[in-house]
Amino acid sequence: MVSAPAAEDAVSRAKSLPDLNVGLHLVLSNGRATSPATEIPALAHANGQLDNNLVRTGIMMFFDPSTKKQLEKEIRAQFEAFKATGLKLDHVNAHNHMHLHPTVFDLIIKIGKEFEVTAIRIPNEPPLDSITGGTKDKLLRKFRFLFFKPFVSRMKKLCEANNIKHNDTIYGLNDSGHMNIDTLVRILPHIADGVTEIYSHPATERWDDIDPAAKDYEFEAEYKALIHARTKRTVEKFNIELSGFNS
Repeated sequence: MVSAPAAEDAVSRAKSLPDLNVGLHLVLSNGRATSPATEIPALAHANGQLDNNLVRTGIMMFFDPSTKKQLEKEIRAQFEAFKATGLKLDHVNAHNHMHLHPTVFDLIIKIGKEFEVTAIRIPNEPPLDSITGGTKDKLLRKFRFLFFKPFVSRMKKLCEANNIKHNDTIYGLNDSGHMNIDTLVRILPHIADGVTEIYSHPATERWDDIDPAAKDYEFEAEYKALIHARTKRTVEKFNIELSGFNS
C-alpha cells in the first residue's frame, strides 16, 4: 500500500529481505490516495482520503467517463510510486478486492503492461464445508463463490490473453482477519494442484486506525499461525511447495 502511513518502513524492511516477493496492493477505497485530491475529486475527499462507499464509487467507475479518467490516473500513480521504491514487482492485487470491478481490472491490465506486471491475484475462494461455522455460514460462502464466479472467470481469461500469471484459488477471503492456527491447518489439506494463495494480516499489535473494518481482526493470532510448528508440519505432511507467483 504505497501511500499507507508505514509504507516507507515497509519498503526498508523489504529491501533487507531480497528473497521476499513483494506485490503492489492498490488502494482505491478505505485508504489514502497517491494523487493530489484536487486531481481526483470523484475518488478522494479534500483531505486525501479515498471514498469508503464501495457501491457509490463502483457505479461511478463503471458509468462516469470523468471518474474513469481519474481512476486511471490514481492507478498509474500507485504503479509509479511502487516503481520508485526500486523493489521488484512480484504481483498486483487491490484493497477490498476492488480489482473484481471490470473497469478497475481492465485498467490494471492496461497500465500493468507499462510496468511489466507478471502476475495478478484473483480472489477465487472455493467454499470448504470443513471450516464453516454452520448452515448460514455455509450458504453465505457458497453464495459469495457463485456471485463472484463470472467476474473471476473474466479475470482469468484476460490474464491468460495477456500472458499474466495468476493463482488458481485463494484462501483468506471468507475468514479475513481470522486466519488463526486452527483455521489455517484445516485449510491446508484442501490445497489442490496449481497455485493457491493464502493471505492473512499478521501483526504484533493492533492497527484499527488504518481501517475500521479491521476492528475485530486477530492480527497477532494470524502472525503466530504463520510461524507455528503445526503449520510447518501440515505443509510438509501434504507436500505443499511454498512459492511466490513467479517462483
